Amino acid sequence: MKFYFPDSQDLVSPSYDFVRDEYPPHRVRQRDDRYAHEVLSQAPYHGILVSKSIVDGSIKGAGKYSSAQRARLYRMGVHRFFRLPPGVETLGDNGAFNYIDEPVPPVTVGETLDFYEECRFDAGVSTDHVIFGYEPGATPKTADPEWVERRKLTLRLAEEFISLTNDRHSRVEPVGAAQGWSPASYADSVRALQRMGYKRIALGGMVPLKTDQILACLAQISTVLVPGTELHLLGITRIDAMDQFAELGVTSFDSTSAFRQAFMDDRKNYHTSDRAYVAIRVPQVDGNPTLKRAILSGTVSQKDALTAEREALRALRAFDGSAASRRACLDALGEYEVVCQSKKSYLKVYDETLEAAPWRRCPCTICREHGVEIAIFRGTERNKRRGFHNLSVLQERMSRLIHRSPGTASRRPAVRT
Repeated sequence: MKFYFPDSQDLVSPSYDFVRDEYPPHRVRQRDDRYAHEVLSQAPYHGILVSKSIVDGSIKGAGKYSSAQRARLYRMGVHRFFRLPPGVETLGDNGAFNYIDEPVPPVTVGETLDFYEECRFDAGVSTDHVIFGYEPGATPKTADPEWVERRKLTLRLAEEFISLTNDRHSRVEPVGAAQGWSPASYADSVRALQRMGYKRIALGGMVPLKTDQILACLAQISTVLVPGTELHLLGITRIDAMDQFAELGVTSFDSTSAFRQAFMDDRKNYHTSDRAYVAIRVPQVDGNPTLKRAILSGTVSQKDALTAEREALRALRAFDGSAASRRACLDALGEYEVVCQSKKSYLKVYDETLEAAPWRRCPCTICREHGVEIAIFRGTERNKRRGFHNLSVLQERMSRLIHRSPGTASRRPAVRT
């Protein structure tokens, strides 16, 4: 089972000063900052996925790449641009979520393949149009007409895509995109893509589905799956179901879930092999928009906030695992919550995090180097490092899974990430 990490230009500065919360004065982001595979002892993924809409922009506006970054990606190619180590693969797609509201994709098959070839991807997903809906009993006659048309369009574009890759003798491996609204419609899409000649198929539109719904679709797909065809789940993690996914033909997936939970989730910020902990929130007085507005409005004293902020950070950095130092941290954090007039207190769950102090046992390069800083919810440098740490935990959990080869009853160890 291979894991691809979707790129969104997530890097960290190796020279960031955590005490002063400052970057080095002559920092150049693309040159100096580092990706997860450069700050961890080994890449926490088998490959990266890069969307055309992230690079080139889409109907919704500019992408996340500057014009200089975009030009460098095209000039250097995806492997050199990301400074990927040997063995880390690259997969391109269109980023269909960025044009989901459009009647048709605002990109042609030719433009899609041009992007993959010019950036020198190993593989690329055919142009598709996402179906966001699930009705397991709906047939092509009873399903939403828009869903039916989107599935037909996705298949037509897939046929054009593989034909164009063959005509060009492209080095990019074609991956067919399958859309559907039910187990039967997904299975029919996979059947059609196999007839076109696809050996790898990416299943899209499944992100909103529950695990049992995904399994129902995969079970139906498995009845038409040709030996040797590989399935990729777009945007899906569901680590607890990975063995079942593998038994039904899934060989790879991509997701930002573990990374984004570090700073987007209210509770599951710092992952370990058996549970997740709440990161300790110490917002920057000068960098937190909500806190800045409160100070400007006069509801929060800037002086008191700065003092409480410094005291909370001092207590956390002095934390030695003892009950007394844990109490000192909670007192300082409680005072900061009061000064900042926080609407919600996290002190109870902070106590759990501090009592466990999981960063003290974590073997990953990031936690060994930065310690408690990784457990502090504060600014992009700490938050993204915690996201990278979460990827290393996903890597470790994946390595302990035992997958069953599709179509067989024997079991074999999972490939280590």
